[in-house]
Amino acid sequence: MQEAVLSNQDQAAVPAAEAIIRAERIEKYYAQPSENRIQVISATDLSIVPGEILALLGPSGSGKSTMLRMLTGLSTPSAGRVYWHEKPITEAEINVSIVFQSFALFPWLTVLENVEAPLQARGVPPEERRERSMKMLDTVGLDGFEGAFPKELSGGMRQRVGFARALVVEPEVLFMDEPFSALDVLTAENLRSELLELWAKKTMPTKAVFIVTHNIEEAVLLADRIIVLGRNPGHIRTDFRVQLPQPRDRKSEGFTQLVDYIYKVLTRPDVAPAEIPGQTGGPRTRDQRQMRYQMLPHVRPGGVAGLLELLLDKGGRDDIYRLADDLAFEIDDLLPIVDAAQLLGFLKVEEGDAAITASGTEFANSEILRQKELFREAVVENVLLLRQIRRAIESKSDHTAPDEFFLDMLDEQFSEEESQRQLETAIAWGRYAELFDFDAGRRRFVLPDAQEEEIAAGEDAE
Repeated sequence: MQEAVLSNQDQAAVPAAEAIIRAERIEKYYAQPSENRIQVISATDLSIVPGEILALLGPSGSGKSTMLRMLTGLSTPSAGRVYWHEKPITEAEINVSIVFQSFALFPWLTVLENVEAPLQARGVPPEERRERSMKMLDTVGLDGFEGAFPKELSGGMRQRVGFARALVVEPEVLFMDEPFSALDVLTAENLRSELLELWAKKTMPTKAVFIVTHNIEEAVLLADRIIVLGRNPGHIRTDFRVQLPQPRDRKSEGFTQLVDYIYKVLTRPDVAPAEIPGQTGGPRTRDQRQMRYQMLPHVRPGGVAGLLELLLDKGGRDDIYRLADDLAFEIDDLLPIVDAAQLLGFLKVEEGDAAITASGTEFANSEILRQKELFREAVVENVLLLRQIRRAIESKSDHTAPDEFFLDMLDEQFSEEESQRQLETAIAWGRYAELFDFDAGRRRFVLPDAQEEEIAAGEDAE
């Protein structure tokens, strides 16, 4: 089998002086009135070097766009520093461009005027900016459309205008924030191919490309190097170079193994990433955090039930990416539901596929009352936080417990905001499973009435 990737030790071998942009222990957090703070990104090192397309992947809330803004100088890190050719980015004359997913064109300007806009802002004379803009429009395949307005163009053509406008200033680094996500599948595929062709032929006047994406196959298709972020707070889980030759075959063994590996990293946030396909000597990862509490995905039990029913209808197993496509979901929307079902033991993720388990099959085939029973058994067995809440209210004489007690424990592992969200999810799951009720006025967990009466009767009998 062809080796798919090299370790991130190979990446570290690149001298720091060669980096165009280098982030050193950068963090992003927001202060709160209390001593706590909302940590968005934990201390992170990252570099962008010439000659590579770097893809940044991660679930929603992992700080992908925040990272992009800090690396481009649009946002200042709360701690740490970003360097441009080893000069602090705040003191350097940087040359970057950003392509957004929403096209971000000026609707009152023609195609040519949109492309000329950044040159005009830099004071480039009219003749020169027209010449450079016309050349760039020809490069991206829009020759003849310079007089059209954005409303006259298709989505793919509008995004080509966005590319032309970003490239016309000849940026040293081209940043792209999910540039293909607003396009239909075929148009997005064509634009990816055109981007790779421009890059391979060195037609693009840029030395490096940094692309934020949620599409795993897109990252493996385009990138020379892939970084996968975890969340709460954002941190690098794995960072590796891709050694599959271009153009890449989606059906090749190396490609599918790499996609499966990234799926596993994204769907198992509480487990250290496994060995990267093609490597020897164990995992190459920066994620060494030991998690006491599992990260509860913020999904409803009904979403888990719906996913299991769909899987059962498909024979009990299907590719996660294909599932998302069938549901018209973004992969970011589906992964939390997959993660919840996996946490509860209702499905397993194998080779990038979601495979329903025996308990998941029983859950999907059961009536609502039996589903609640199965859900209750699953959360008590698999979710530490819900198990602790249940035991606490059972053991107390008044069968209640304050939510503040559990928030304090969660605060040791999560940000203040995420601790609150974790507790809210736990409340929703516990209520559905009839493990407990929650008195919002008193902010206390209470034993359901019927179960409290049973316990009281048992105590009286003793």
